[in-house]
Amino acid sequence: MRGYDIIGDIHGCASALRTLLTELGYQRESGAFAHPERQAIFVGDLVDRGSEQLRVLEIVKGMVDVGSAQIVMGNHEFNAIGYATEHPPGSGRHLREHSDKNNRQHRQFLDQLTADQRAYYAQWFMTLPLWLDLGAVRVVHACWHEASMKMVERQLGSNRFGNVDQIVAASARGSELYQAIEVLLKGPEISLTARRIPPFRDKDDHLRGAARIRWWDDEATTLRQIAEIADTFTAADGTPYPRLPDVEVTPAERSYTYTQRIPVLYGHYWRKGTPQYARDWTNHCACVDFSAAKGGKLTAYRWSGESTIQAENYWQSG
Repeated sequence: MRGYDIIGDIHGCASALRTLLTELGYQRESGAFAHPERQAIFVGDLVDRGSEQLRVLEIVKGMVDVGSAQIVMGNHEFNAIGYATEHPPGSGRHLREHSDKNNRQHRQFLDQLTADQRAYYAQWFMTLPLWLDLGAVRVVHACWHEASMKMVERQLGSNRFGNVDQIVAASARGSELYQAIEVLLKGPEISLTARRIPPFRDKDDHLRGAARIRWWDDEATTLRQIAEIADTFTAADGTPYPRLPDVEVTPAERSYTYTQRIPVLYGHYWRKGTPQYARDWTNHCACVDFSAAKGGKLTAYRWSGESTIQAENYWQSG
């Protein structure tokens, strides 16, 4: 094998996935896409949003089953497990509340799969690793953070869940395991309201008092540099969100920064357009989520042993 093709968040876009795999040189063999010299790696978030949920799952699981692909868990897979898990059994309550907000987020997954299909894939989601360390390259859904990984390994015994009790423990808000999973699957955040900075409305019109941390930027030292605030975010009243103050952040807030020299590929952050240096990739970190379910292009990074990220190794379908 000559390398890995790390593929970004698919979110139910099976047609785009088939196109991308074909463009990358994958062909159907015994019902599954495969490449004679390479292996695909999916960064998670297969489900929700798009119109081809079941077909995405069939393609990806088929590839994983025959060994032509690997995958890490995304926050949408973790959420699907919690949504399907009644706790305590017989209580009618679930680890992920069946609220209007959560029902809307999972609407496509709920509508496009039968109850039996959802249960089947939720069981498969439980088996997915939370990260992959392949020696010379690493893959995680949202953030490579070794302190969180060590916490997970201490409590789970490995980099994946082994039973429902561990899912219950990881869903206990405020616990150390819960916090570790949040960092790995959703990314660390920095509080704005604690600094008396007003909240913002994100891409889904949710009002948020904390911003995601740009953990991939090892040169970020101030709030303006380290907080991930998109140009499309607005203030609570809909006006443009003002620039953050250029004040130093604490060492604890900078502790998530990735400073190692092994490349890390990740998804989750809803980029758009053509990959740009600093925004989408740095020398050793590269995002492959380019908003496939919101008008963007399904994106892959073709890694072939290089020790630093190369812009020409990005591949966008279409």
